[in-house]
Parts: sequence; structure tokens; C-alpha cells
Amino acid sequence: MSRSLVIVESPAKAKTIEKILGRRYKVAASMGHVRDLPKSQFGVDPERGFEPRYITIRGKGPILNQLRAEAQKVDKVLLATDPDREGEAISWHLAQALGLDPDDDVRVVFQEITKDAVKEAIKKPRGINHNLVNAQQARRILDRVVGYRLSPLLWRKIRPGLSAGRVQSVAVRLIVDREIEIENFEPQEYWSLTAHFATGGGDLFSARYHGDQQGKREINNKEEMDALLESLEGARFQVASVTRKERKRNPAPPFTTSTLQQEASRKLGFSVRRTMRVAQQLYEGLDIPGVGSVGLITYMRTDSTRVSQQAAAEAAAFIKERYGSQYVGGRRRSRQNNRVQDAHEAIRPTSVTRLPDDIKGALTRDQYRLYRLIWERFTASQMAPAVLDTVTVDIAALGPEARSDMNAIVEAGVRAIFRATGSVIKFPGFMQVYIEGTDDAENNQETGDKPLPPLREGEELLLQDMEPQQHFTQPPPRYTEASLVKALEEHGIGRPSTYAPTIETIQDRGYVVQEQKRFKPTELGRLVTKMLKEHFPSIIDIEFTAQMESELDAIGEAGRDWREVLQGFYEPFTEALAKADKAIQQVDLEPEETDEVCSRCGRNMVIKYGRYGPFLACPGYPECKNTQPLLEKIGVNCPKCGRDLVVRRTKRGRVFYGCSGYPDCDFLSWDKPAGRNCPRCGTYMVEKSSRRRGKHLACANEECGYTENIGETSDTGETGETADTPAATEEVVTRNRS
Repeated sequence: MSRSLVIVESPAKAKTIEKILGRRYKVAASMGHVRDLPKSQFGVDPERGFEPRYITIRGKGPILNQLRAEAQKVDKVLLATDPDREGEAISWHLAQALGLDPDDDVRVVFQEITKDAVKEAIKKPRGINHNLVNAQQARRILDRVVGYRLSPLLWRKIRPGLSAGRVQSVAVRLIVDREIEIENFEPQEYWSLTAHFATGGGDLFSARYHGDQQGKREINNKEEMDALLESLEGARFQVASVTRKERKRNPAPPFTTSTLQQEASRKLGFSVRRTMRVAQQLYEGLDIPGVGSVGLITYMRTDSTRVSQQAAAEAAAFIKERYGSQYVGGRRRSRQNNRVQDAHEAIRPTSVTRLPDDIKGALTRDQYRLYRLIWERFTASQMAPAVLDTVTVDIAALGPEARSDMNAIVEAGVRAIFRATGSVIKFPGFMQVYIEGTDDAENNQETGDKPLPPLREGEELLLQDMEPQQHFTQPPPRYTEASLVKALEEHGIGRPSTYAPTIETIQDRGYVVQEQKRFKPTELGRLVTKMLKEHFPSIIDIEFTAQMESELDAIGEAGRDWREVLQGFYEPFTEALAKADKAIQQVDLEPEETDEVCSRCGRNMVIKYGRYGPFLACPGYPECKNTQPLLEKIGVNCPKCGRDLVVRRTKRGRVFYGCSGYPDCDFLSWDKPAGRNCPRCGTYMVEKSSRRRGKHLACANEECGYTENIGETSDTGETGETADTPAATEEVVTRNRS
């Protein structure tokens, strides 16, 4: 009986597939890439058509030897790495290392790791797709060219340890440009006027000033507001029109890699890297009681919202049985832009009948939460639209001279129009299962307008109160991980699989930090971005980078010559590099002197910047090498020991608050302590911020739930957000080093 060796990347995937295939197959793991460009050398020869020099990755020698030994024992070797460019390249490297002909039928791909999908794929081996391999090689070499040629320039001109990258530099530019936009933003004043009415039957509702008979009007300042209020004195109010409409809302399409990263950030608080790590586990397979090892979701690196006919049919049958035939959606084709490769289906559960709560006991908390999100999104995408009944009511403020009949409303005497809108869900449709989240929405739930009381045209209303409010336009918000991923995708920068390492790198290099889960550029990030803008405009240009992505895609999709693409980039790049080296002067980052005295030599310590952010160092270096963390006091005492609380940062740049007495005192909080205790339970209060409530205080005790608006001191009894205290195992910086 012939035997085959199947090689995948990970042991978890190997375990799942081996149980499916049975005794005729031995499944082994390569543990990811086995060969790559050398770390200590450029490893690319531009004079010979960008010929790469691949070496065995350190530590992978024993794995390759084991794979070679296993290959000698079988009749056939099948390479079953992930079904994307990266996976195709790993298979190509394995073929080279194991002496296999890449054009033979040695490659199989699994879009999902289920019994039927795996057994069907095993029957259809093919040769390695050289276009996909070349696309990965070109991307890898291009990134090596930029990184290994541009980074040393930054070392010489600014300081050692910096890096530049084709995607990371554009990501930093987006963050820097947004910060400059915020700093230059000039708030514009405007006002709103809300009128509170009562019907003859005693029902209360509100309407906002809309304008007059000529159309919508803005209230720009207090003088205009005062004039409007004066004109409304003595007015009576009458319903001018009631417009009812039925509105349909379609469900969001199933997840792509990018939308999954964004939604997991919004709804679950997951970082991009955490999302991809957990999704990989769900794809590779887990032991489910009564089922065995099975992959729970389809391949999680995809830019397509396409769903197979089989999956759609299974979902329709499930929805009909569980919710009713009226909830089954029709076949919808999602619009996809021309950058979508459409190599794989959307991310979906491998079986919609495998309910999240039924398998909850077999999953970790993160696995369960992400699987449930994917299951709900996919199920909702196959359901019928929601139907909402909406009503818009215009209310006329009439002068005493206006007649009561409706025909006279259009004549003179109308001083202002107020508008009220309301809606009720007539048929929930997909909303029965899932509602898409939005950036900066506190609860990520669509509540809609409140229902209005029954109103009829010509009905007289009683004015209860007028509520004028002053407002100022707000600057655009800083990027969160979710909104940065969205911006990168919209601009065509990088690919979803690169977003996690890109976001990690720009924080590791000290170009950006996270404050309240939003990215803020450091002075170093600003400086590097300014330099690259001036001397390497194409490297950091958003449109140019997007165009380069399209050219790289064309290699894999249409077989474009990868060496030609690289040559077209390399020649102008090397010219710009030579000019910049001559033009850029050495940048001296002057250290800022502080009042902190060096405990060893008595000099005033200065602020320097290391990989993990600013720290204090003695200016007497190298005679005195004393360093210590930069402690930024927040003016609040530690709730545990009474010493000063200070701002700290994790190695990824995320801000938290800790005791200056660490490690003697281990108090830590992600939210800024407010310096006062909860009037209900005595626990310390923290500052919170949301779009709906703005800045407010909340009790750090999760079970208490007490909140209050800034300035309040009474017990409101509201249930607010809870403080998330970092665990003792959280990676924190207690001593910064350059």
C-alpha cells in the first residue's frame, strides 16, 4: 500500500489533517518558512537580475533533515502549505530543499480544513504556481531593497537602530499627516436649537430647528441664535407635514481579512495581530467533542466577499429552519473593487450549523468570541434585509397673523421649521443576528431614532421648552488600529496579511505610540517622515505605493516579469538615495535637560529616546552610564500606597498608569485614575471617554458600575464602562534602554 507525506506549516494543522486522511498519509510540519534572505547581508544581486541568495533559516536545519528523512520513506510528497502567495513560496522553497520537481503534481491547497474539503483537494494535486512564487519573491526583494538601502541612511543622519520600509513608512505618514491636520484645525462655531413639544394628548417629543420655507438654515453664532429666539416669541406651533416611508437596510457582506481585523478591534478589543493569531487557530483545526479535529473557518487571508454556492445553500436551509423562510435572503453579489484578487472565498464558518454556543466548551475565550463574530457576520450576510418604518415630521412656528388652515402654512407667517424623525423596526431581518460595528460608537449598536407619537397634519402642539446649544466643529480623530487598517486598505497600501507586522514595527521603532488606543506620532516619527517626504517622495507617496502594489499583484495574476518591475523601481530609487546622502545634514536630536539629578554623579539628567520611547540618561556618558525611566507624574496619588502615579508605556507603545514605587507597589491601570473615590463603593475612579457621553468618570470596580459626568458629584446610578486593569503578566516597561 503506497504512502504519502503531506507537509504543512504548523503542528496544529498537521494534527487535524492527519486525523482526516488516515494511516496512508504521514503529515509533518515545516514550522513556517524554511529558507529566506540572510539577515546580516543584502542577499540580492541587482546586477544579475536581482538574483536572491536564499539560505536555510537558523534553527530550521534539523527540521529540513527530518523532512528529508520522512520523504525517503514514502512514495509521494505533497506540499499543502497555506493557499496564498506566501504559502506558494514556502512550498517552492520546500521543493528546492527536498529535491522535488516543482512542476510535478506536488502541490495541494485546502481552502478549509474539513473532511470533504481535504479529501477532495488531495485528489487534485498540481504543479507549483510560479507566478505566485515570483510575486512573493518580488515583494520580498523590494522590501529588502528599501529596508537595507534606506535604513542605513537614517542610521548615519539621525541615529542607529532606525528603519524605513515601503509600507511602514506610508503608515507612519498617515499618522503624522493626521496629527498635523488635528494641530492645524480651527474649530468653527455653530448652534443647534431643540424644541420640546407636547401633543394635546400629553405625549412628549423633541424636534430640532431645520430652517425656514426656503430650506435648511445654519445658526452660526450667538447673535443669530438670539435673533431666532426673539423671532419665536409668542409663536404657536403646528404640524406642517408628516412623511412616512419604508426603508430597507441590507446586511454587511461576510468578512474579508481587513474587515475582520477592523470589526474584531471594534467589538472585541483585539489587536490586529491577536485577531490573526486566533483566526489561524480556528482555520487550522481544533478538537470538537463528537466531531474530532476540524477547521472551524475557511482560510482567513482573503480580500473577497464571495461565498460558494454550497455554503450559501447550507446557510439558507439553516436560516429557514431556525428563523423562518421570511428571513432567508436572496443571492446578492457584493461590489468589489478592481484591487480584489478573489483567490479565496470570504471568511466564513466551515459549517453554519456548528453553532458557537454548542462548541463553546472546546474553545478558549478568544477563540469562542472570534468564532462567534465570524459565524454571526456570515449568517447575517445570508439573511433578508431589515425593514424600518420611518416618519419625518415638519413643525411650523407660526406668527399670530397666520391662518389655521393648512393652505395658509405656505403663506407669510411661518417663522421657522422644526423637524423630528423617528423609526421603528417593522421586520428585523438580519438584525435578528448581527449589526455591524462603527468606529467610535460606544456600544456599536444601531438604536435608530426614537418612535414619535401619532401626529397629523394641522395638529396644534404645545411648546414646553427651547434648548439652544453652542457647538464647535471637531478635528478628525487620531487613528485606531481599526481605522488605520481601513485607511491602508482604502488607499491600496500593503495587503491585509502585512498589516499586523506593519503596525507592530512602527511602534517598535518608536515612530508612534498609542494613547487611549489611538496612534500618536513621536518627534522621531515626525522627523523621519519629514526627511522621507523631502528626499524620497515616491517611497512615502500614497498613490505611488498603491501603484506599486498593483504592479506586484500583476506578477501573480498575469505573469508580469518580476525582474522588470524591480528594475523600474530600483534605478530611480538609487539615484534619489545618492542625492539624499549628499543633501541631508546630520540631525542632532538635542537632549532636553530635566530637574532630575543623577544619583551617581549629581548632573542634571536629560531626556533621550530609545526603542521603547523616552528615558532619562546622565549627560556624563560614557563616564557615567546611569539611566532610569522617565516618570511623567499625573498629579494623582497611588490608591494602594499613596505615592505618585506616573505615565508608563508597554513595549508596543500603549499608555498605562502605574505607581512610581514599582516594583515595591504593583498598581497598574489602563485608564487614568481621577484622584477621587467612588461615592458608592469607595474604589478609585478613572477617566473614560466615548463619543456618546464624552469624557466621564467611572468606578474601577467592575461590579459597582457607577459613573458620573465630569463635574457631577451625585450618585447617578448609571451603569458605565468598566476599568480594565492589566494583569501582572502584561509586558510593561520598567526600565527604558537606548
